[in-house]
Amino acid sequence: MVTLGLRGKSLLALLLACVLALLPAAVIGWQVLDSFRNHFGQAYARNTTLLNREKVFAPVSRELALSLRLADSQVTRQWLEDEDNADKRKLFFREAEGYRRDFRDHSYFVVNGNSRQYYFNDGKGPITSTARYRLDPKVEHDNWYFGTMRDTSHFNINVDRDVQLNVTKVWFNVVVHDGDRKIGLAGSGLDLSTFLNDFIANYEAGITPMILDGKGAIQAHPDKRLIAYNSATRNAPRQDSSLFRLLDDSGDTESLRTAMAAAVDKPGSVTVCSVGLNGKPQLLALSYIPELKWHVVTALDLRAAELIDRQWLTPVLLTLAALLVALLAGFAYAVDKLVLRPLRQLQHTAQAMAAGHYEVALPQGRHDEIGQLSAAFGVMARKVRSHTEELENRVSERTRELEQANLEMVSAHKKIDDSIDYASLIQRAILPNHQLGNALGEQHAVLWRPRDVVGGDFYVYRADERGCLLGVVDCAGHGVPGALMTMLAHAALDQAIADTGTADPAAILARTDQIVRLMLRHEPDQRALATNMDVGLAYADLKARELTFAGAKISLFHSDGETVGEVPGGRRAIGDKRTGDYVNTRIGLLAGHTFYLTTDGFLDQAGGELGYGFGSRRFTRMLRKYARLPLAEQAAAFDATLASYQGAQSQRDDITMLCFRFG
Repeated sequence: MVTLGLRGKSLLALLLACVLALLPAAVIGWQVLDSFRNHFGQAYARNTTLLNREKVFAPVSRELALSLRLADSQVTRQWLEDEDNADKRKLFFREAEGYRRDFRDHSYFVVNGNSRQYYFNDGKGPITSTARYRLDPKVEHDNWYFGTMRDTSHFNINVDRDVQLNVTKVWFNVVVHDGDRKIGLAGSGLDLSTFLNDFIANYEAGITPMILDGKGAIQAHPDKRLIAYNSATRNAPRQDSSLFRLLDDSGDTESLRTAMAAAVDKPGSVTVCSVGLNGKPQLLALSYIPELKWHVVTALDLRAAELIDRQWLTPVLLTLAALLVALLAGFAYAVDKLVLRPLRQLQHTAQAMAAGHYEVALPQGRHDEIGQLSAAFGVMARKVRSHTEELENRVSERTRELEQANLEMVSAHKKIDDSIDYASLIQRAILPNHQLGNALGEQHAVLWRPRDVVGGDFYVYRADERGCLLGVVDCAGHGVPGALMTMLAHAALDQAIADTGTADPAAILARTDQIVRLMLRHEPDQRALATNMDVGLAYADLKARELTFAGAKISLFHSDGETVGEVPGGRRAIGDKRTGDYVNTRIGLLAGHTFYLTTDGFLDQAGGELGYGFGSRRFTRMLRKYARLPLAEQAAAFDATLASYQGAQSQRDDITMLCFRFG
């Protein structure tokens, strides 16, 4: 008798559950998917075609209407009849300039039927009344004109490339009549790339929008190689640019011709047919625009298009989920009875052994892997028992040593944390939060984010009888070294302000540079360590309504929500190897302008997909976007913008940003 082992029983139960689950799920899923594709695919194709029809009809019909008016103008006819008349020429080009400004592409053309002179203006260069070139029936590229003049239609819409002008457009060619005589052509054109981007491009996978003329020639398609250039002036479209060439067989060709005829009979409605296109079964939805003589077509690949409708999908998923839960419950019961109950008995025995009870009885013998495992546990118990006493003695001794070392480490760590927390308290004490709040209130905001608990950035505020001095300072380094540098920088700035006053930021920077150099000139390690600092200071003279700024590698930004201005600081930092030259720059305190001072930690913060720094361009776009908000909301928006850009990247440097405005 063959006895299944533990693995065999588990695999048998799992196989049975999978078979029972997959068979009904496959049948139900196939029926739902097939119904979904046919029903919702047709509805989606119809709606998309109607939408594209409106997107095409409105702008194209407008251009055609303007072209018809230009061709029907009495001024146009009079000049074409008497081309050399200077007064008529001047009058025509003055009127045509008004049409040019109204055309979407700001261009128009006119051809004189007698002289075959071609006139074209598009506003990209000087407006000229001189012909661009003369049309020649022997030149292949000029066949569009002679084909249009031979045609009995009043106009045609033709996609063609003008070799002389080096442009490819959707041309609106309107014949100019004098009675029954054709005396020339006039019209405009839409840039082909712009036309495709506006009406054809950016569709989802499996959906191919296109435009056909009455002969099946492709006028617009996401793949420009398939467009039938100059097809409107030919008797028949080129085979390589006709939609019929892309069909799989003659049956598909007949289906398409029937659908096109039905669409012509019912303009504005949508006709749907199924064809093989480029080797794939697809739905074609067509709608005819009689004013343009175009068919707007949507090709829908049911296999590739994403046609998910939760209203249909939810009941199916719920049914499948309920079935799967029922099957899993049956599988769980089978596994519990055949596998888990014996394993739990063995687990209890193993737990007793782990607790030191090595004499506990093992489960009764079985002829499978569980029985083999029980026997192995018995051997293990005997070996563990022989080593337990020896290991316990060693573990006790090592435990005492580790506990002592851990106590010493915790004590040292606490001292370090307490020191850093105290340093942070001291550093925050020098920040003028209360002074700024009392003086400016809601007219200021501060974003201060040290990289560590303490950092090398701080900001300053001083007031006098005429105004106030605001600034940000970025000391070399961060963490504890940077925090110590802030103490030195703060003392140097205080002394410099006391010596020079608050109204001359450039003098303050120069005096601070002298003080810092005097403080550090006798230190032997000063040249090996970075002791420089970037500073930006702005003095607001509220009586004169003027802002005076000077910076050491820090710029002043200001914005009214439409433009962003930058007042750059000096190129050298305070305490640099060479003494910097700091100059005051004065600008008016413009109403509605917000001013910004920031350290390089904001601009240099790495983030984005490539890990590049935030950068000045992204920074100015951010200022322009939020400059009109209240300052508290601006600070929150800046913080959120930087956090979103930073993502999972760590903070690279201390970040300080001071924002203020004066009503």
